[in-house]
Amino acid sequence: MADRPTTPWADQIPEGSFISCAPTYQVGKLFDRFQKDWFTASDGTKMKYWFFDPTEHGFPQGKVYPVLVFFHGASNALEGDICINYTGAELYASDAYQKTMGGAYILIPVANEYRNEEGRTQGTWSTDYVEPAHELIQAVLRTHGADKGLRFLFGNSAGARFVFRIADVYPESYDVLIPVGTTDVSTDERLAEFDRCGIRLFYAIGRRDEFNKYEEKIAPQLARIASMKHCFTFVPDWVYNGDGGIASIIGGIEMGQHCLMNEVQANLTFDDGTPMDERLPRGMTGWIADVLKERGNER
Repeated sequence: MADRPTTPWADQIPEGSFISCAPTYQVGKLFDRFQKDWFTASDGTKMKYWFFDPTEHGFPQGKVYPVLVFFHGASNALEGDICINYTGAELYASDAYQKTMGGAYILIPVANEYRNEEGRTQGTWSTDYVEPAHELIQAVLRTHGADKGLRFLFGNSAGARFVFRIADVYPESYDVLIPVGTTDVSTDERLAEFDRCGIRLFYAIGRRDEFNKYEEKIAPQLARIASMKHCFTFVPDWVYNGDGGIASIIGGIEMGQHCLMNEVQANLTFDDGTPMDERLPRGMTGWIADVLKERGNER
């Protein structure tokens, strides 16, 4: 496009590569599979949430299914239903993803975000939400008879930080953490507690994160979590969209943090079926299926 600014890092990309400014999956196609409702916590906090039930989409009643909980990034709650996609959750409700995982519930809690007089986003995920969000998760899963399956916590950016914060307080309530794009990792003490509780960590962040320099912020966290019993690190040099292009935005920023959720939503697989990481031949859903096989579906 003629009005698209010149990307300042274009001369750094690998020879033969190109820049991709949008994911290739269709946004909004599966929104109608999610039920929207509200929950009021014991402290009075009222929160919206979306819920996907696999038994309403071809999977049998009476079985135990895992639960995928997705926490959105800052300002995403202000985008209405598009927030479903921005969390990375939408495609996990697709027939193909659900089949690979053997069926899975999906829950998307929503922070009470708003813009102040200066137009800045307020009310995003913080430790103030730990108790209300945990209550929401517990209550919704009980209501839907979904409280017996393994619990996976996904989060991008601010949501990724919150994944660690809620697990810090309730390590025995969650089984797998998948934070995407944060260096705000739990303390060594809490990581040791995660090990004691058998928590698995899938830590994903781009080496060219737009906010965190690799050597200063990312490498130290990789060194810290390397000693965990069950830790998989996904730290790509460049972040790609499904078309094989390096992910960016119109402003020309190399989105090594936020566009990484594009990869996760694309199942860490290119459009031609090639895995984005050879260690994950069946993508993220295949990794989830392997965890379920190792652990069993029930908590």
